[in-house]
Amino acid sequence: VQLQASGGGLVQTGGSLRLSCAASGRTFSNYAVGWFRQAPGKERDVVAALSWSGGRPYYPDSVKGRFTISRDNAKNTMYLQMNSLKPEDTGVYYCAAKSGSYYYTYIRSTEYDYWGQGTQVTVSS
Repeated sequence: VQLQASGGGLVQTGGSLRLSCAASGRTFSNYAVGWFRQAPGKERDVVAALSWSGGRPYYPDSVKGRFTISRDNAKNTMYLQMNSLKPEDTGVYYCAAKSGSYYYTYIRSTEYDYWGQGTQVTVSS
């Protein structure tokens, strides 16, 4: 499956952005999905993940209550709604997909098979 992320940009603290990730090539609904963030000089960390079934969303404490992951299988697209953005949310955001257990939510970058190209999000203070 091929993934194409979009929607990044420059936003002020407290603002919102919605990232999109369009999938092509295979049936998108058969994959677990996730969004990862990589700041300069840091590792790529999960900010949201969703199982193949669409249940059991995972968010780290740093974004819980502010970020929401969702998917529209009919459109082969996944989304990341980001609200109340903070400067520490700045980074390159990647979408990812993995075929695997129907109910399992994958949160490690090493577990994912397919990656989008990344979209830059910059939050100014």
